[in-house]
Amino acid sequence: MTTAPSDTVEIPGRDAAWELLTTHTTQPGLLGHARAVEAAMRWYARELGGDQDVWGCAGLLHDFDWEIHPTLEQHPSAGAPMLRDAGWPEPVVRAIQGHATHTGVARETPMEHALFACDELAGFVVAVARVRPEGFTGLTPKSVRKKLKTASFAAGVSREDVRAGAEELGLELDVHVANVIDALTPIGAELIGS
Repeated sequence: MTTAPSDTVEIPGRDAAWELLTTHTTQPGLLGHARAVEAAMRWYARELGGDQDVWGCAGLLHDFDWEIHPTLEQHPSAGAPMLRDAGWPEPVVRAIQGHATHTGVARETPMEHALFACDELAGFVVAVARVRPEGFTGLTPKSVRKKLKTASFAAGVSREDVRAGAEELGLELDVHVANVIDALTPIGAELIGS
């Protein structure tokens, strides 16, 4: 895994990110997903030498416009001007654009790769934890991998994107899954309740 250069961009902050998110997002599931991706991004920022606040806010905001732009033609492209108007710097806007392969925005930075890698997998890991009586307790990559093989389980999650995300980070899939489990476990009870 390569490390990120030190992030030096100024951001409006997590409170501003949460306010922007909750202004445009009301569905508890989407808010929970945003929190999950934020947690995974903060975890990877610590591992890769990135700024946890910048990376975390990119994760929190990655789907902020989904309820108002619910088609692939609109999301997240139509949200980019809104982010800029709200004072979010270009590295955050670019990472959010790059998390969706259909935008054509190439992922180049560690933050961009991490956001793509964490998006689908964080949602999938939460889905797996929800169907287990123990939730996140004892959740292993093997359990997640088994559910990945069941196409009907969390069918909206792109298995190809999950695999490609791990590859972009230069990690074996099981290692990436374990990292995301570690990142989400501290807030697991909140996530499976959302």
